[in-house]
Amino acid sequence: MAIMLVNALFEEKLDQLFEAMKRAAALLEEAGVEYQFVGGMATYLHVNQIDPMEARLTRDVDVCIRRRDLAKITELAGSHGFQFRHVAGIDMLVDFDQPKAYSAVHLVFAGEFVRAHELAVVPEIEEPDRIEDFRIAPVFQLLIMKLTSNRLKDMTHIRDMLNVGLITGEMEDKLPQILRERFEFIKAHE
Repeated sequence: MAIMLVNALFEEKLDQLFEAMKRAAALLEEAGVEYQFVGGMATYLHVNQIDPMEARLTRDVDVCIRRRDLAKITELAGSHGFQFRHVAGIDMLVDFDQPKAYSAVHLVFAGEFVRAHELAVVPEIEEPDRIEDFRIAPVFQLLIMKLTSNRLKDMTHIRDMLNVGLITGEMEDKLPQILRERFEFIKAHE
């Protein structure tokens, strides 16, 4: 009984996240802007393609856009059930019905720092991968972003990508030295 309840809760949360992604994608498509999903959901989708048992759910959705497109996005947000908010230094699209920051679509900006203390800017939007009709940041870009953020959950996402073989030696060789040191730490600590 407990396993069935956990599975039901997992599926419900996953459905909520996919619904937020679908609405965000529709908004961004209507705005005619380039974008790609990043963060935990992007990692989840990449890992899930290879081994669903290794894919971890996340609490929210992150999408990378260009700052110059923000006005177009905020103008159309309402027609997709969102409202724009800037809270604690974070730009987000919150649901009209449940305007909570943890269930929002967080906006990050290509070519900018997410947090002032980080080592690298968010990578530019180039050729997003397509997974389940979503534009998803390629694995190497996710690796850069996760190593830059360097939180425990980011390290866990990197470990998940490593466990299913998504991170190659070629990617590792391209990492700047400071990020390579962080990657080596993650590889050494399971």
